[in-house]
This record gives sequence, structure tokens and C-alpha cells, in this order.
Amino acid sequence: MNVQSELHKSSLFQNLGLLANQVVEGFISGIHKSPFHGFSAEFAEHKIYNNGESTKHIDWKLFAKTDKLYTKRYEEETNLRCHMILDNSASMFYPEVKNLGIDHLNKIGFGVLAIAALMAILKKQRDAVGLSVYSDHYEYYASEKGSERHHQMLLAKLNEISASSRPENRTETYTYLHLIAEKMKRRSLIFLFTDMFQTETKDDKLFDALRHLKYNKHEVVLFHVLDAEHEVNFDFDNTPKRFVDVETGEKIDLYADTVKEGYQKSVQNYQEGLKLKCAQYKIKYVSVDVGSDFSKILNTYMTERQKFL
Repeated sequence: MNVQSELHKSSLFQNLGLLANQVVEGFISGIHKSPFHGFSAEFAEHKIYNNGESTKHIDWKLFAKTDKLYTKRYEEETNLRCHMILDNSASMFYPEVKNLGIDHLNKIGFGVLAIAALMAILKKQRDAVGLSVYSDHYEYYASEKGSERHHQMLLAKLNEISASSRPENRTETYTYLHLIAEKMKRRSLIFLFTDMFQTETKDDKLFDALRHLKYNKHEVVLFHVLDAEHEVNFDFDNTPKRFVDVETGEKIDLYADTVKEGYQKSVQNYQEGLKLKCAQYKIKYVSVDVGSDFSKILNTYMTERQKFL
């Protein structure tokens, strides 16, 4: 059961794009940077012209400046297509955070900033990124593109999510993963950010949906986002408390110590089961704590990117 006290409206990140760049600053030195800066966002990058290639996309203005032949490489030719999926259900708004910041994050804030940081890397590398958001319905979909306009549109959507109030809804994650999978026609690297708390806990249906995401040779990474202090370790002082399931509204009054050991064992078994199932279906499982930094997210991206290309 997910625990929650009364929630207030989360505060908007002051500058999500800037914060994301700060997260990745120094982490990436560039894998395939363009040799030029300040070119138009309508294409992804320049590449050296090779004899025998079509001359259709040669940049003649650049030739006049450099005396070398380069062609414009367009978005559809980028090296990687990456699609982010964000669980925006009620349980993701735990714990209560009045002012979101890099050191004060709930699960939805962590997911938003992690995705923004990955987008910042993808932008530097001229790769295409898309976004899907679901809760009790399929909230948002944007296909993979690499333009500056598209990047700003996704940042605006993520910022909007970070500023929203906790929704009053029930979640069937597998339903919306199937819908997302249907839209994914071209091979992509897929990152799913979710706490895996859902109203209908039918594991077979959930993993059928995750397997569906593997269709068309997609690579899938499941970032299991949790507040380790409370949701894993159940670290509460031993005074009478009311615990509330934020998705079903169910309540229970108890002393934390009376259930702590059993709770920890159940969570551990649940996570081990997820890991085994993910390994069986060749899905990368990564457990992440909202109280940690983003190095595990970014390192996973770097590793999976190299395997994907």
C-alpha cells in the first residue's frame, strides 16, 4: 500500500531546462557533436560529404566559408530515436513536496527532471525524442523529433505536469502501455518512469504490456521510481499513524513497527519478482530512489545507447 498524507499543489520548477542542463553539466563531453554551432534547428547536424553521395543536401553557403563540402543531416537521419514514458498517476505524487527542487523531489518531480536531463543529452547529440504520459487515461503523446521547437514543447509539458495537483484516479498501467506500444512504429530506445503501483495489480497483464513495448525491436528500460526511505525501508517513527492508499483511498491506522518487517519483506519480494520478469523478457530494470542523484539514470542511458546503436 502506498502511503500519503494530505498533498498540496506542487510548485513549478523555476527553470526546468536550466536545471536539466545543470544535472548533465560535465557528465557528457559529447559522443557525436556537430563540428559547427549556431546552425538552423530545421536540420540535425552537418556531416562530411563523401564522393558518390547525392549533392542534393550540400550546404553551399558553408562551402563558401570553409572550402569544404558538408551535407545537412536531417532529423529523420539522427542516430537514435528515444521515447520517454511517464506515469502521472496519483501514487507518483508521493511524498508531499511543497517546493520542487533538485534536492526536494517527489516521484513525479524526479521523473520529470530525469526526463528533462535525458532530453538535454539527446539534444546535444542531435537525437530525436518523444514523450508519452498516462494516468487513468492516455494523457499525452508526441512522436520522436529533434527540433528546438519540439524540445521546448516537451519541456513545457513536463513543467505543466510538475505543477499539477495530485490527480484523483485509479491506474491500470498495462492498458496505456499497450496503447503506447501501438503508436511506436519505428525502432526506438524506450525509457519508462513508473513506481509500478497500480490499482489493478495483475502481473501477467502488466508484463504482456511490457513485452508489447518490445515489439519492432525496441529496447526498453524500466526505471522503478520509489521513495526508498518510506516506500522501501518503511522508516517512520513508532507513533500511531493513518496510512492512505492514494489511488484507492483505503485507510489503515497502525504503529509502523508492527508491520515494518513484513512490509519490507513484501516490497523486497515484489522488486525481486520484477527483476526476474524483466530479465526474462530482456527489459532493463533499474531501481531509482527520489532521494538520490541522477547518475544512475544518466549512466544507464549511456550504456543502453551504446548497445542500441
